[in-house]
Amino acid sequence: MSYFKHEYALVETDKIGEETRIWAFTHILSGAEIGRNCNINDHTFIENDVVLGDNVTVKSGVYIWDGVRIKDNVFIGPNVTFTNDLNPRSKQYPKEFEKTIINEYASIGANATIVAGNNVGKYAMVGAGSVVTKSIPNHTLWYGNPAKMQGYVCICGQKLNNTYKCVTCLKEYKFIDNQISEVK
Repeated sequence: MSYFKHEYALVETDKIGEETRIWAFTHILSGAEIGRNCNINDHTFIENDVVLGDNVTVKSGVYIWDGVRIKDNVFIGPNVTFTNDLNPRSKQYPKEFEKTIINEYASIGANATIVAGNNVGKYAMVGAGSVVTKSIPNHTLWYGNPAKMQGYVCICGQKLNNTYKCVTCLKEYKFIDNQISEVK
């Protein structure tokens, strides 16, 4: 085994990348795919049709349901809630669960809820306790209930100023094809 599994974790899949760490009271079902160098904290559940990329952090108390795709270098805060069925009923299952994609380098704050079928863009940031009811573009900051766009964020995670410059790392951004992009 080329990854760490705590003795109180239940891991049913063999699709786990090297150097990943899986902590106590985590349960990962047999169909899940977990990338390299991930850190999956205590009290986490990962269902079958789930794919986590490389370098993903999943904090404690997160349940990741069928249909969720988490790309490389994503941070999922404690107690983040994912849904996968827009019309849930007990013992009635859709033919296919909604797909939700969290793109590269996105960060989801503690206790946020991501409603099924919505995607979070690259480098986007969702504030703690937010309820995401629509897809979020790259490099944007969203928070509230429902979550609303509150500005733009740098690749370092800091909010950009009014001229789309990061005062922390000094990177500058501009709009190209209705998307914010780093000036190189």
